[in-house]
Amino acid sequence: MAGTAANSTDMYNFSVIRDLRKRHEMTIADLSERTGISPAVISKLERNQTVAELKTLFRLARAFGVTASELLALVELRTAQVKAESDRIAGDFHFRQIEFANCKCFYADAPKGSQRSNPDAHRDDFEVCWVLEGSVQVNLPHESHILNAGECLQFDAVFEHTYEVLEDCRLIIMHIRKQKRF
Repeated sequence: MAGTAANSTDMYNFSVIRDLRKRHEMTIADLSERTGISPAVISKLERNQTVAELKTLFRLARAFGVTASELLALVELRTAQVKAESDRIAGDFHFRQIEFANCKCFYADAPKGSQRSNPDAHRDDFEVCWVLEGSVQVNLPHESHILNAGECLQFDAVFEHTYEVLEDCRLIIMHIRKQKRF
């Protein structure tokens, strides 16, 4: 089923500025004084009656202690993303996967005795392994974990790791992109 996206004129919701202002315990006058932006413009932004210019966005972001790109991400109207799954086989593992910009999700089936080392499907991510059925041993550089149905493990996927299937299993593996703020 296909959905509809917002009109291009509705790409941003600047009413978030009101929430940020209140969280920082500022009045419109306080924010105006800090940024040099007129109270009328701030009021229009908060009521989503106008769109901020880049210079205005930068000044507002500084007042809230974030970058202009972080503020833009907050005001950007989020629409749902729809993806179709794909299949792949890697050794004895059968994967059904969905991929978005910030994460990948794999549903995997594997028979007892299967092994998968350093899966090639991720970047410098966090990895989560959730065992739905069966049993899996996850070997990391300085530790090893046996996970049974209903158990979950999160680790830094940049380190070498191996999955060893102890009982026929079904699992969900997620790769979650790390936030990089410099």
